[in-house]
Amino acid sequence: MSKQQRFSNDINIRNKQAGFEYELLDKYVAGIVLKGTEIKSIREGKVSLQDGYCYLNNGELFAKGININVYAQGTHYNHEATRERKLLLKREELRRLEGKVEEKGLTLIPTRLFINERGYAKVEIALARGKKLHDKRDSIKEKDIKRELSRVKF
Repeated sequence: MSKQQRFSNDINIRNKQAGFEYELLDKYVAGIVLKGTEIKSIREGKVSLQDGYCYLNNGELFAKGININVYAQGTHYNHEATRERKLLLKREELRRLEGKVEEKGLTLIPTRLFINERGYAKVEIALARGKKLHDKRDSIKEKDIKRELSRVKF
């Protein structure tokens, strides 16, 4: 397997469940602090954002529950798959988020992990409010209606 087939720069990993479970209010793009073999696993696309969430601690933002699989060709220097990772945002954005997260029912959820044009891994996080059961039913109904309309058009 050549390097060009195994590693890719056009990585776009989405947390599809986040849009169903949460009402996404505001989105931010943050850098992520990675260890050596983590970027190689990301370029192979071996990442899961399903159980991920973000929290603020002493004015810093951390992501927990993001699963970046262990790099297969890594040695004893390989990374831990589900360690918490620091996210990088501007201080002004962190203060704004800290004020909003203190509101009742708001949380930070990673919605997308991608590699930008400069080759850096970025995480899109969303300020979100959990949906109730009836809200989830409404979103399922809207999705079904859109699907039916797209079938009728063609």
